[in-house]
Amino acid sequence: MHIRQENPTDYPSVFLLIEQAFRDLKMSDHKEQFLAERLRKSNSFIPKLSLVAVKGVKVVGHILLTKLEIKNKQQLFESLSLAPVAVLPAYQHQGIGAMLIEQAHKVAKSLGYTSFILVGHENYYPRFGYKRASTFGITFPFEVPDANAMAVELVENGLAGISGEVKYPKEFF
Repeated sequence: MHIRQENPTDYPSVFLLIEQAFRDLKMSDHKEQFLAERLRKSNSFIPKLSLVAVKGVKVVGHILLTKLEIKNKQQLFESLSLAPVAVLPAYQHQGIGAMLIEQAHKVAKSLGYTSFILVGHENYYPRFGYKRASTFGITFPFEVPDANAMAVELVENGLAGISGEVKYPKEFF
């Protein structure tokens, strides 16, 4: 198993992978694969932060991070959105998602990013350092349970002094 940057030849298999990974989830709109396609074509796309997990020659996992902003009345801050992260059902519960998240943290940090924002499972992401976004004074432009609205600091105090509402790229909607 290795993790590498996604390339355009991976797009068809990643589309199917995301579709399969979210197919049976009740908390999904089952359109995450289309979101990934839209985000790749956006100004928010960072190719180095679109990663795949490969076993042999088969792509079995994918993670995508894109730029977003946190805005308050005085300032605008740049951060990243983690969405989506997906693993083929037959390969889930083997630590592949964790490997993708950890590698994404390393790459993002090496590129100078200091934080991620996400909406996700309240019992999964805290193991990677994610906390409720509300603890940082970060809000979302839509209703989301506080326990599922999360942020992580990639560096010490990466969100210090940052508060406001998350501004997602238009491709999210």
